[in-house]
Amino acid sequence: MSLLERLNNDMKTAMKNKEKDRLSVIRMVKAALQNEGIKLGTSELTEEAELTVLTRELKQRKDSLREFSNAGREDLVNKIQTEIEILEVYLPEQLSEEDLVEIVKETVHEVNASSKADMGKVMAAIMPKVKGKADGGLVNKLVQQQLS
Repeated sequence: MSLLERLNNDMKTAMKNKEKDRLSVIRMVKAALQNEGIKLGTSELTEEAELTVLTRELKQRKDSLREFSNAGREDLVNKIQTEIEILEVYLPEQLSEEDLVEIVKETVHEVNASSKADMGKVMAAIMPKVKGKADGGLVNKLVQQQLS
């Protein structure tokens, strides 16, 4: 089942169960997917493009969560936290930190990186491998640790 089909089914369920928060998030994601399709000039997005949109939406919400927390807006923090939980359902299973460390080690070895100057090379090689399965900030931190 494609992501769009899954979203449509979940949207119907959310409507029947009167789950306003879930319905709102699903509609936002569907709109983002449609906008991406228009931008790319295609009616059907690849799985990778869908994943890109989902991770972008999740990142935006995590950034908002951080800003609202710093501003002391607990009402908005709770709302954004709920949206993040709903979005995470549609992402592939996240890699554990141990698995991520192994991937980082393999990639550092593959590109023959030896210092922090090779950081860009390592990140460019590793991100396609973990796209949607790991947070970019965590990957960055692990690569830095490995190169130091």
